[in-house]
Amino acid sequence: MNDKHALIAGILAGIGASLCCVVPLALLSLGLGGAWVANLAVFAPLRPLFLGLTLLFLALAFRALYLVPPACRAGEPCAEEDVQRRRRRIFWLAAIPLLGLLAFPWYARLFY
Repeated sequence: MNDKHALIAGILAGIGASLCCVVPLALLSLGLGGAWVANLAVFAPLRPLFLGLTLLFLALAFRALYLVPPACRAGEPCAEEDVQRRRRRIFWLAAIPLLGLLAFPWYARLFY
C-alpha cells in the first residue's frame, strides 16, 4: 500500500468515525432535521473500529512519507524533493482535520 492509498483510506475511515457525532450536528446546523438524523447514532458502536482504522492508515501514510525512503529511480517524479514536499503538505492538510474529527466527542458539548 503506497502513501496515497493509506491517506485516502485514513480519510474514509475518519469520515466513518465521525458519522455518529459530527454529521448530525452538521445536518442540524444546515437546517436539515428529522427523526432520521437520530438513526445516524447507529454507527456509534462502530466508532472505535473506525478510530483504529483511521489511526492505522494515517500511521502507514506517515511511515511511507517520512520513514521509508522513496523507492524510485532518479529522474522519476517521486524522486524529486518538490514532489515529496507537496505530498507531505497534503498529508498534513488531511491529517489535522481528521484528528479534529476524531476528537469531536470530547469537545462536542461546546456546540450542543
